[in-house]
Parts: sequence; C-alpha cells; structure tokens
Amino acid sequence: PSPLDTAALLQFHKDGFLVLEHFFTAEECDSMRAQIQRVIAEMEVPPHCRTEFSTKEKEQLQAQGSSDYFLTSGDKIRFFFEKGVLDEKGNFLIPKEKSISKIGHALHAFDPVFKQVTHSPKVQELGRKLGLESPVVVQSMYIFKQPGIGGEVTPHQDATFLYTEPLGRVLGFWIALEDATLENGCLWFIPGSHTSGITRRMVRASPGTSTCVEFIGSEPTYEDNRFVPVPISKGGLILIHGEVVHKSELNTSELSRHAFTFHVMEAKDTSWSKENWLQPTPELPFPSLYT
Repeated sequence: PSPLDTAALLQFHKDGFLVLEHFFTAEECDSMRAQIQRVIAEMEVPPHCRTEFSTKEKEQLQAQGSSDYFLTSGDKIRFFFEKGVLDEKGNFLIPKEKSISKIGHALHAFDPVFKQVTHSPKVQELGRKLGLESPVVVQSMYIFKQPGIGGEVTPHQDATFLYTEPLGRVLGFWIALEDATLENGCLWFIPGSHTSGITRRMVRASPGTSTCVEFIGSEPTYEDNRFVPVPISKGGLILIHGEVVHKSELNTSELSRHAFTFHVMEAKDTSWSKENWLQPTPELPFPSLYT
C-alpha cells in the first residue's frame, strides 16, 4: 500500500507536517545506529573542544573556533557536543559517545549507510508523490538526544536557517531510530503554522564581525498551548514543511531518542540564499535526491 494517499497529502498541506509510521524497518534503523557507533569510534575530538577555558579572550576565540567549525561543516562529517560535558581543561566528564549532541552535515553524501537511506527507493517515491520535480539534498544530521542531558530545541522554523526564494521549497525528513515519546523528547508542532511566512533569518555575518552568523528579524513568542506533541515509533518518518513551527523538550528520561534527519530543496525555479550558513561547495554541490 502506498504511504501517501490523497488524504495524507491534504493533511500535510493543512498541518505542515505528516507522520508516516513504520516507514523504515527495525533492521534499517538498527543498521543506522550501528553505523553511527562506528563513526563515533573513529572520531577525532575537534581541537576547539579541547582548548583550555581560561581568559575571556580565549573563550571568544574558542567560540569563534567552534562557530567556524560549524560554518564549514556543510560538506563534512563533524561532531557537536552537549553543554557541560567537558571540564575546564577540555577533558570529557562522561564517555564521549554519551556526550555527542549531533553529527552533521554531510552524512548523506559521505557515509554509505546514510547515503543509501537518503536515496532509498521509498524516499524517492515519496518525493515524487509530493510532486517534487528536481529535489536536491542540502544537509543531514544524526541527532542523539542523550538521556538526562539531551538539550531542548526551542521553537523554530527550518526556513530560518535554510532560506529560499520563494519560500515553501524546503522539506525535512525526520526518521525516528528509536521510539520518540513524551518522556524522551519527541517533536511538538503548531499545526497550520507553515502558512504565514517566517519572522527571522540566520545569515552569515559580514566579514570582520565577531560572530560568524547573526539573526535578522525577531522570534515571536508562541503560546505553549498551541503545540501538539507528535510521538512516533521506531522506523516512523515525519515530513516537516520548511515553515512549520516545531520544538522538542529536554530529555529527562533514561532513554536516548536517536533520529536521522535530512533536508531537501525543490531546486526547480528556486534560489538558495547566498546568506545561508550552509552553502554548496565544489567538493559537494547539493546532490539530486533522485538517482
């Protein structure tokens, strides 16, 4: 049976997100989890995480180093850590595999397992059912949401970070590699919030400024009661419209909430903002979703 009938498409256009339970098999999820453990085993801890925190100036350079590490991660596989996992000498207070927040942003291009998942026949079929003519993959991330310390993700719209003209051309594919529940930090959405544009953008700052990105516009306050939780079981896929408002809470449970997520842009008649933090590079032009 097709995962995407007309009713489901209508639901997606109405809500700005769509839950497709059991899109991937347990085996596919387990192979992604096993692969990420291999990636972690070979991880070199980035030097900026090891800098000793001492003077204010050093801390600024540290932030600069880590921001540069982030800015140039679009065509690499890089590691980002939760807050409070390093002591003042830059040593891990907990095992490194428990300290990672996410790995990004080019798993889809340079890791065989994640590449295969991103371009799997069922994902390509889904793209066609959604009417995507020339979809390209812009970024991917493995998110850990570690037990007890997996930080909250405040309400946001993906198009704030991945801006296109016109809007409405970016789509997130969010795959639960473990059950995502109220306790371990499932996603929450404001249904229908994808229809009124965006209020803020993250752009590359002008050269010579102390930060490498800055926000323009302002973030509204969203009332808590507008959010609905979207728990999903292992193997489920959530389609996320680029402008829908969503968040996740701190993981206070004893269980992790691993997810693999990637973003696709409809490249036909679309321009990718030159001010986005993420830019295609000669090493990695945005690859077509369709193979």
